[in-house]
Amino acid sequence: MNQADSGDVGKAQSKAARATGFDMEVLIGYILLVGVLASILLLVVGTAWQWISTGSLRFDYTLQAMNFWAFLFASLRRLWMGELRPQTVIDLGISVLLLTPYVRVLASMLYFLATRNWKYSVFTLFVFSVLSYSLFLR
Repeated sequence: MNQADSGDVGKAQSKAARATGFDMEVLIGYILLVGVLASILLLVVGTAWQWISTGSLRFDYTLQAMNFWAFLFASLRRLWMGELRPQTVIDLGISVLLLTPYVRVLASMLYFLATRNWKYSVFTLFVFSVLSYSLFLR
């Protein structure tokens, strides 16, 4: 990408930010920040809880042959049923970490569709489709 192209993209983003009242780059940054920090917090809490309750950092469980959504809903079901264990907290941390880029791409796609930037809408729709497909695979 040459200097003129990158300048044009920056101008288009600035124009869109002024038109919509918010900066998409800031929103994407916050999505990443919140997703990663929440994931780290859940993983640290689950690991510390495991170590405090058992004296070991070893987790004795295997992941069943399931796709991401089944994994997430199984963790949420355990949480809903009151089966809060270190494994559940770790599973939720992993789920948040995996959902972070998915939510970022979804936000970008919706933004580009709302601003009628069709070129970037097609690109992000393709990336979103690939991510969606990969999360539904076993």
